[in-house]
Amino acid sequence: MKPIALALTAACALSAAGCTSTQQVSASKDRLKQAARAVVGTSLIGARGATPADQDKIDETVAGLCGARAWTQSECARHDAAQQ
Repeated sequence: MKPIALALTAACALSAAGCTSTQQVSASKDRLKQAARAVVGTSLIGARGATPADQDKIDETVAGLCGARAWTQSECARHDAAQQ
């Protein structure tokens, strides 16, 4: 029983140290928008709109970015105009 208690104590200590040693960063709206814009392409790797499934992936991603206002109104309007 003693090794289990020691292991649990060590795990708790490491968890607490890991949670308190991270650097604080700003979570402003501008930073969040920049982060969202930076990761957009990673979820669409290989999607070119050549198939209906690809186009659905693109449209869903754009809808999320426009809804979250990570893209500007003109960027959203350009995407919408290209669909017609």
